[in-house]
Amino acid sequence: MAAVGLIHILSYVIFTYKLNMERIISGLSLVFSDVKEFVSEFSRFVFKRLRVSFIHFETVKNFFAVSLYRQRGKMARRFMHSGMAGLAALGIIIAPVIAEEFPGRGVDPWEIQAPSTVLSYATEDPYTKTVVSEKVRDKVIDYEVKEGDTISSIAGKFGISEETIYQQNGLNEKSKIKEGEIIEILPVTGIAHKVRKGDTVYSIAKRYDIEPQPIVNFPFNTFVNDETFQLAIGQTVIVPDGIMPSAVAKPRVRQITPDAGTVVASGAFAWPASGSISQRFVWYHKAIDISNKTGPGILAADAGEVIVAGWPDGYGYGNRVVINHGNGYRTLYAHLSKVYVVPGQSVRRGDTIGIMGTTGRSTGIHLHFEVIKDGVHINPLNVLR
Repeated sequence: MAAVGLIHILSYVIFTYKLNMERIISGLSLVFSDVKEFVSEFSRFVFKRLRVSFIHFETVKNFFAVSLYRQRGKMARRFMHSGMAGLAALGIIIAPVIAEEFPGRGVDPWEIQAPSTVLSYATEDPYTKTVVSEKVRDKVIDYEVKEGDTISSIAGKFGISEETIYQQNGLNEKSKIKEGEIIEILPVTGIAHKVRKGDTVYSIAKRYDIEPQPIVNFPFNTFVNDETFQLAIGQTVIVPDGIMPSAVAKPRVRQITPDAGTVVASGAFAWPASGSISQRFVWYHKAIDISNKTGPGILAADAGEVIVAGWPDGYGYGNRVVINHGNGYRTLYAHLSKVYVVPGQSVRRGDTIGIMGTTGRSTGIHLHFEVIKDGVHINPLNVLR
């Protein structure tokens, strides 16, 4: 009997639980349905209100737009005049305040008298002209031929030889150039050589009939290895004063220095060595190079006091001697293989101060000779006798 009673109780509990759950689910469904209906109706209400507001806004906007369009420009002049007057008044009010902000200045800008004279638009020199900057060229450039240009005038304009233009552009003295034609201009007189497999500074120099040193000295020539002057295949190397192996250019003319060993003191600069001039004075090489494979002695160009002797800084000059001549002049002798003097020593004109060599940044036996006047490098060929 007890078991039967327990079963009835459990059945009643389960029935009650199921009934309550069905009521809860039904209630939730009604709630969700009411919420959904509320959201839907509220959305419709908001949309209608926004639509009405937008219609009103467009109506007002169109009204103002039409009104402004009809009266466009009517108030422009008054607005501009009143605005300028307002700015002028503001400037008058704040000018004294601004003037007081400058330290050390107590000047009232309204007390400054107007200038009594009118500045002239003209300069005192009626022949004043604009000076065109002569920027150093570091590579080959393209030049468009202008009306009236000739090979000679273009060469003069860029400071190179006519032969250089002929060689670079495959021209000759009989060639004609036309307006609008593009020709290549080198940075200096010489050749632009594109490096091929097996090329070296020495083989290039031999091909174009010059010494290797000018190629190394040109500041915009680069090397894979600055110690061995190794070149990269495909790079362009400028060969100063080089000439083509063909007959396009004029024959090479070399200047030979007099025998420096026979000179005597005369108060003027003597040739410091015998040999051939392998490189002249240019903007990037403010000296002359005298080559002689026999390595002769180097002579003092004039009497003076030795202020530098040897290789004190590891710089590209190598072994060098610098002489102060006491009259504003100094001379420098570089790349020596041997130095025969010491700093502080006095030398006479024609005294042997060392032996020509190839120390430092050098590709062969030669003397690098500089003349400095009051701190400025000058062309040694202008003072040597």
